[in-house]
Amino acid sequence: MIEGWMATCRMNELLRRKPLPMILAEAQADGEGGLRRALGPWNLIALGIGATIGAGIFLLTGTAAARNAGPGIVLSFLLAGFGCALAGLCYAEFAAMLPIAGSAYTYAFATLGEVFAWIIGWDLVLEYAFSTATVASGFSVNLVGLLAESGITLPEAWVNPPVNVPAFVAVLLVTALLVRGIRESANFNFVIVLLKVATVLIFCGTAAIFLFRNPGLAWDNWTPLVPDNEGEFGKYGWSGVARGAAVIFFAYIGFDSVSTAAQEARNPSRDMPIGLLGSLAICTVLYMLTALLLTGVASYRDLDVGAPVAMGMDRTGVRWGGMLVRLGTMFGLTTTMLVTLLGQSRVFFSMSRDGLLPPWIGAVHPRYLTPHRSLWIVGFAVAVIALLFPIAELGQLVSIGTLLAFAIVCGAVMLLRYRHPELHRPFRTPLFPWVPIGGILVSVGLMASLPAVTWYRLAGWLVLGVIIYAGYGRKRSRVREAVPGEAPVAGAVHG
Repeated sequence: MIEGWMATCRMNELLRRKPLPMILAEAQADGEGGLRRALGPWNLIALGIGATIGAGIFLLTGTAAARNAGPGIVLSFLLAGFGCALAGLCYAEFAAMLPIAGSAYTYAFATLGEVFAWIIGWDLVLEYAFSTATVASGFSVNLVGLLAESGITLPEAWVNPPVNVPAFVAVLLVTALLVRGIRESANFNFVIVLLKVATVLIFCGTAAIFLFRNPGLAWDNWTPLVPDNEGEFGKYGWSGVARGAAVIFFAYIGFDSVSTAAQEARNPSRDMPIGLLGSLAICTVLYMLTALLLTGVASYRDLDVGAPVAMGMDRTGVRWGGMLVRLGTMFGLTTTMLVTLLGQSRVFFSMSRDGLLPPWIGAVHPRYLTPHRSLWIVGFAVAVIALLFPIAELGQLVSIGTLLAFAIVCGAVMLLRYRHPELHRPFRTPLFPWVPIGGILVSVGLMASLPAVTWYRLAGWLVLGVIIYAGYGRKRSRVREAVPGEAPVAGAVHG
């Protein structure tokens, strides 16, 4: 009987939820110990576009078309964008109601309990850190190609793992900019976003004119839109469209990082939904348009290359186009690194403030009001990964981590609605509960379409996280100290 009681107490500790008054008090912190509120709606939209338009559109579109979906990659982007829209509406409700750094980690802590919050926080580490390293490697490839077109050749020993110097340096420079300040980082991001969106539009305009003059080529390359399946799940056919959507979901990881900047938004209840949904809508339209035109100017079977958009521009015969697109790709990848590192550091900041990571990690710079220690820890770790490892295969691992986060946020919205319907929600997810249910189903469905090895890697990563939580975070939780005798089954979340 005593053993059963002790087991119940331990379970209650693991499932203890973070009280909403505590979350809201932290969200209102400003000045000393808090983050600077400097971001308006356009800054947030630019942050979302800055993270979203990058590796997905410039690197993965060609690979997913060539290996999985063919010209049906357009439908893959539509499916992935639909799933993101469902999750995005749920993110918007949380971000407007709980404007605090931490994103899905904080939302899980308020609804599901501490152990689930840790798991989703650890999952976000996977999502942001490895995606940044992947993007840094793509940046290096395009930099080497751009320099080669200018007659400059870097030594092979400097640009290929286990020593990828350009990727290492790029991550550290972006980290230094983020440490300097959120306003400076956001302004830099805004300018670069304008440049890279202009690059995408130039490609789309050039390709559209070329296809208008060569309609027969477009018809040949687009027919059939969904190639016949070749006897293997994910190898063309409709299963290939689904697999392609799961693979290029990597392209959408940026928009949810807007929610990690909620504590730095000037008017989060209004601006966070605008930033989340606005950036998602713009990026989905650009993705589908680019994918359609890219598979029109070149056969999908030719697109499994390191810089497919640049190759597509070359096919149009515009001589200066390839260099322009490479330059735009580098802009795109730079801002992707910036926003994903921003998101990762804010998750670490929140976990540290909750006691699940050492408190010194969450220290805020006295002058710049940025979490400088978490930024340098994350930045250096990501730079080393980008320096040492060829990580092309980790794109699918990042996608499954993102999808898991989306499914948990959708479930958390439903739980909080049922537990606390009286809470003030500046933005409410429409068509409740069908939108969050749809978000869960689409996310889990896309996860199921990924290879089994990706699931094994995710499981291994989460097991490692649970070990770290059991050894450190469980014993040092601030929530445990603040509400020591509270049992979640009795209503640990207060409204």
